[in-house]
Amino acid sequence: MMEEKRSLTGKEKASYGLGAVGKDMVYMLSASYVLYYFQDICGVSAVAMGIILMAARVFDAFNDPIMGVIVAKTRTRWGKFRPWLMIGTVTNAIVLCLMFAAPPSMSGSGLVAYAAITYILWGVTYTMMDIPYWSMIPAFTEGGSEREGLTTLARSCAGVGSAIITIITMISVHALGARFAKEGDNAQMLERIGFKYFTIIVAILFVVFIVLTCVNIREKSTVDMQTASIGQMFRALVQNDQTMTVVVAIVLINTAMYITSNLVIYFFKYDFGGTGWYNSYTLFSTFGGGIQILAMMLFYPLLRKFATSIRIFFICLTMEMIGYAVLLVLAFTSMSNVFLLFIPGFFIFAASGMLNVLTTVFLANTVDYGQLKNGRRDESVVFSMQTFVVKLASGVAALIASIALSIFSLSNEATTEAQQTVDFSESVSAASKAGLRMTMTILPIIGLFVAFFWFRNKYILTDEKVAEIAEQLKAE
Repeated sequence: MMEEKRSLTGKEKASYGLGAVGKDMVYMLSASYVLYYFQDICGVSAVAMGIILMAARVFDAFNDPIMGVIVAKTRTRWGKFRPWLMIGTVTNAIVLCLMFAAPPSMSGSGLVAYAAITYILWGVTYTMMDIPYWSMIPAFTEGGSEREGLTTLARSCAGVGSAIITIITMISVHALGARFAKEGDNAQMLERIGFKYFTIIVAILFVVFIVLTCVNIREKSTVDMQTASIGQMFRALVQNDQTMTVVVAIVLINTAMYITSNLVIYFFKYDFGGTGWYNSYTLFSTFGGGIQILAMMLFYPLLRKFATSIRIFFICLTMEMIGYAVLLVLAFTSMSNVFLLFIPGFFIFAASGMLNVLTTVFLANTVDYGQLKNGRRDESVVFSMQTFVVKLASGVAALIASIALSIFSLSNEATTEAQQTVDFSESVSAASKAGLRMTMTILPIIGLFVAFFWFRNKYILTDEKVAEIAEQLKAE
């Protein structure tokens, strides 16, 4: 039996949203910059980093579902979500700081081991807090407008956190590096120091925001459910065809976006070029981050008044593919003006922002569907899968990006000489630049195209169907 639920207060919504800002600041910092930090700054080979990032995702295949079961079985005076949310946050913040503070004296196999250990630990501790965070949504809300409203808010706030990192990271890294670097430190050391101090600031904000979430959020309604074994859990996921449909779509969509986010910094540094390449990168990132926020907080609610969530989903996929196609065309023209890149950037970032909201809404809906179909409400299990697949997408994308960097000679070894030049792009061949451009545009288009037709043929939870399921569950 479900307890009667009341609407969330404004304070609770704000606190929950603030937690999303903090956790996605941390996630975006890792997803977008860990490859660049270890490969381009510290000197770990691109191939080694690709293997590390992908191996971590294989490990998550076992770790994340186990964590979902642990959350489901947790019973404390503070509830089952908040204890793990707080433990995971503190430990993840500590590991994050260690990950971006590799000792300068470390090199070779020792540095590779350091990268592998810290990154795997980061993934484990992030899972500890991410699963309980998103599992709160079905437990706190009923299907329909309340759930979609909270999900939209949380995803919008998460987008704000991601956008903040996208906008300020490199300019902050350079500013902090210049502030704390010693006289005679080269460009790599300056960035290394800058990342160290910037990460400390992000980690502190992360902990503060989640503390506010834990203090102000209460588990007002948690469905009594039987906990599942690992075998039962996987069977439940396989039996919930709608969960698996959304999961596959999330992998494809996020892989496309993470390929771009991993390579865009290399594009500006070694292709677009210029002595102040990071200023152009920051300007583009600021525009993209702003568009993502507007998309989640303004564009999506506006479109939702006129179209179903599924229709908006297909519109977004089409927009993103158009954006990548335009970017590919522009990349093969004389790119002297960063503002031209705002055209494809608008389509890509706006679509990405709305897709972040939509995929979480769709996944939350599958919890009710699974309860009606299988007699089990596996909220923690379903959202542990979300955590895993998003990290899987980042791992696949990082592996693809690292292979591309190696093939196109955009590695630390190939650019050491360029450290002494004014323009990094001068040391990169035209063929390497062309390969980079095609990797960051054509592969995402293929992934989005597959996602479009997969979802169109498999997903059945229309707005009307979701409302019908909610009514059937109330009647039980």
